[in-house]
Amino acid sequence: MISSLSNFHSGTSFDAYQLFGAHPLTADVNCSHWHFRVWAPNALRVQVMGDFNHWQGTDLSMDSPGIWSGHISNAYRGQFYKYNIQGKDGSWVLHSDPYAFYSELRPGTASVLWGLPQHLFHDNTWMQTRTQRYNDPLNIYELHLGSWKRHPDGRWYTYSELAASLIPWLVQHHYNYIEILPLAEHPHDGSWGYQDTGYFSVTSRYGTPEDFCAFVDACHASHIGVIMDFVPVHFACNSDGLARFDGTHLYEYDSDVGLSEWGSYNFNLYRKEVHSFLNSAAALWLGVYHCDGLRIDAISRAIYWQGDINRGVNQGAVDFLRNLNSGLLHRWPNALLIAEDSTTFLKVTAPVAYEGLGFTYKWNMGWMHDTLDYFSTPFHLRPHKYHQIIFSMQYFYNELYLLALSHDEVVHGKRTLIDKMWGTYSEKFAQARLLSFYMMMHPGKKLHFMGEELAHFREWDENREMDWCLLDFPLHQAFSEYISQLNALYQTEPSLYSEDYHPDYFQWIVKDAAKEGIVAFLRKSKSHRPLLILFNTSTTAYSNYKLQLNFPCCATPVLCTEQHCFGGSLSNPLFSLFTQPNKSAACMHTLTTDLLPLCGYVYRLT
Repeated sequence: MISSLSNFHSGTSFDAYQLFGAHPLTADVNCSHWHFRVWAPNALRVQVMGDFNHWQGTDLSMDSPGIWSGHISNAYRGQFYKYNIQGKDGSWVLHSDPYAFYSELRPGTASVLWGLPQHLFHDNTWMQTRTQRYNDPLNIYELHLGSWKRHPDGRWYTYSELAASLIPWLVQHHYNYIEILPLAEHPHDGSWGYQDTGYFSVTSRYGTPEDFCAFVDACHASHIGVIMDFVPVHFACNSDGLARFDGTHLYEYDSDVGLSEWGSYNFNLYRKEVHSFLNSAAALWLGVYHCDGLRIDAISRAIYWQGDINRGVNQGAVDFLRNLNSGLLHRWPNALLIAEDSTTFLKVTAPVAYEGLGFTYKWNMGWMHDTLDYFSTPFHLRPHKYHQIIFSMQYFYNELYLLALSHDEVVHGKRTLIDKMWGTYSEKFAQARLLSFYMMMHPGKKLHFMGEELAHFREWDENREMDWCLLDFPLHQAFSEYISQLNALYQTEPSLYSEDYHPDYFQWIVKDAAKEGIVAFLRKSKSHRPLLILFNTSTTAYSNYKLQLNFPCCATPVLCTEQHCFGGSLSNPLFSLFTQPNKSAACMHTLTTDLLPLCGYVYRLT
């Protein structure tokens, strides 16, 4: 049932796109009669102008307070249009439709008559059986569609071309979800989609709304989930978009918090109609496009005014997030709602019923900063920073954390992941393998940005495709194979994912070897044998290194990051290890092994 205008005004609508925008008057989107409706409460007059009336303007009438609507004949799907809005000062400004389903390719800014996409999905089994992945593997490949791969002449791949080439790559490398940088229509490529103008309009850069539906359908057919990056905190300042839409600050704040640090407008999250607008935009991705989740951007800037804890909590924004998340999960209980949040605000992933914000997962920004800082530190200084590599487990169980090495870490002079690693060229590769190893063995779900699997040395540039030529070099090809096998291990070992958020299934073995730079822990599950995770972050090799376990066992090697096939130095096979009783410590057993420099090991214990 379509929500009413009263739901829209009360902030409880999750399908306002059914009420607003341009819709064909019949089920046939090729009909010639279209209905227009727009919210502009402070306008003196509103016209719709487009190809259908030679851009002369047809007046809409106010059919309820603040709501303008009207019918247009001889209008057809694919034609361009805009609203011409007269403010109280008498000036007229052309705006694209806030609820348009399709838009003119930039630099054009017109909306396009389209209607809801006409695609018949074939993913019923996937949609009925998907979960929130708490006890399942969740390995996300974050990507920007316009720079993953391009044609030789620089043209973007279309949604259908991406489906044909991207999905096999994901399957080969054992990623089971993708997270796409924002696809809501945006005027500037350099914003990466984070400054939007068309919240209901899938960007026309790569094809039509139907093309995107088919892309999602194809992902689901290959057992790959789709997460959309969603930006409910700020929007582009372009005068042809939402900014000063009816001549006033309608969607944005009208105070010093109106502008964000990125030069965009902050949504006024105290206005209920804005709640309905954003609720419905989020619901469009989950309902109409069958996306499996949303990564919600810049949460810290919503929780605190301008992201500044000293300015206090923005209670209106907190209330909005709670209502958004509870409303989405009520409609799609198995959707993933992921917070990009760098604050220590409590209960981000607790249910709204327990005074939480209601997110499914939260990015672990602390783990990311500490880990990258450690691996970029000169080897002789690492003993002083050893705590950074073990600190995350002191707070890990406070939230439902997801480990993310995202696009933000490989731009603006920060260098790529492999280039951040301290040391020589070969040491950078060894540490990049070790960094990925540590991430995949650490509790929590995973997210990697495109290019990591190639050991990409060039910073990400939204105007260029990835350096696929790297695969012509043996060391990069070996690294790609390493990532594939590491991801496959994660996918197939329940001890690495099934009890991520239960402290009884993680056990430290070594967390006090700062001088040696060695870390070891156990990952366990209810019904599978535990895994021993052991890694050496120093350039020193250790012979007969002793680990103390509280049970006797055989340790069978599963993976070593320095295997020759991964580009490492180890060409000989690893052998099983056996514990010996520790005569000096009752009920303890000693496992003795050799450790290569900058190397990680996985052993299965029986």
